[in-house]
Amino acid sequence: MRILSGIQPSGTPHIGNYVGAMKQWASSQNAEAFYCVVDLHALTLQIDPATLREQTIDWVAWLLATGLDPEVCTLFIQSHVPYHAQMAWLLENVTTFGELSRMTQFKEKAQRQEGYRVGLFTYPVLMAADILLYDAREVPVGDDQRQHIELAREIAERFNNRFGETFTMPVGVQPTVGARIMDLQEPTRKMSKSVSSPMGSIYLRDDPKEIEKKIKKAVTDTDGEVRFDWETKPGLSNLLELFASLSGEKPEAIAARYSRYGDLKKDLAALVVESLVPIGARYRALRADPAALAAIVERGARKAAAVSGPVYRRAAEAMGLF
Repeated sequence: MRILSGIQPSGTPHIGNYVGAMKQWASSQNAEAFYCVVDLHALTLQIDPATLREQTIDWVAWLLATGLDPEVCTLFIQSHVPYHAQMAWLLENVTTFGELSRMTQFKEKAQRQEGYRVGLFTYPVLMAADILLYDAREVPVGDDQRQHIELAREIAERFNNRFGETFTMPVGVQPTVGARIMDLQEPTRKMSKSVSSPMGSIYLRDDPKEIEKKIKKAVTDTDGEVRFDWETKPGLSNLLELFASLSGEKPEAIAARYSRYGDLKKDLAALVVESLVPIGARYRALRADPAALAAIVERGARKAAAVSGPVYRRAAEAMGLF
């Protein structure tokens, strides 16, 4: 089954990115899976050009380090395939102002940016173009991206109704556990690459001592009962969710084994260290050979263009472009 997903090269990857996306991508990769570093989306941020270039290739290395195999799936950089921007323009002409103004992420990000750019408003259409270009049936995304998937479906349905059957209808797929790992210090807020408290995120680059310290100091509560209950115990439930996403168990089963928060945190820290240290080592080895990374994404872009090009031309012809 055709799969498409992408990740923005902003900030440093954290464990929420890993369990909610990167780990899932690695486990579901196949010859019909397309994964991209969406550098065009990063242009909506106030980001230095040199930093963007560096972080883009960094994220390629991290994706490979977490298990993507370019001999199995297709890994590429979004801007290397021009059909993404071209398709976005076609789709902007079948998308309404009202639809974009209702997007939750736009409203949240616009509040944090003075004089926000038009790209921040229209980037959900570019995301829809990313998806629809590959006739993707499944789109692995985090819980916070569900609204964007629904917009892509609405755009596809409207386009098909107006111009004839052109696009495959995508479906968002979320992991059953770990779809939304929260900040360790503010467990009512999602863990973020760019907006997070200093001790709130566990980064894939963190060393064992940093990981242990962050988990030890993670916010819980005062009643002392180990129970999986997001409503009344969000901090503890977040730790149990993270534990489950790495161990493959159910959070409730993990909670039943513990009577003390300290013991749970100690075992969770050991599991996180065991999971992340090998990834960090692979990343450093991959990052030391930038020419090899460039060759991987160049080959990936050719494969991606071979699939997305015909879809773009199909949509362009349907709209009447000569």
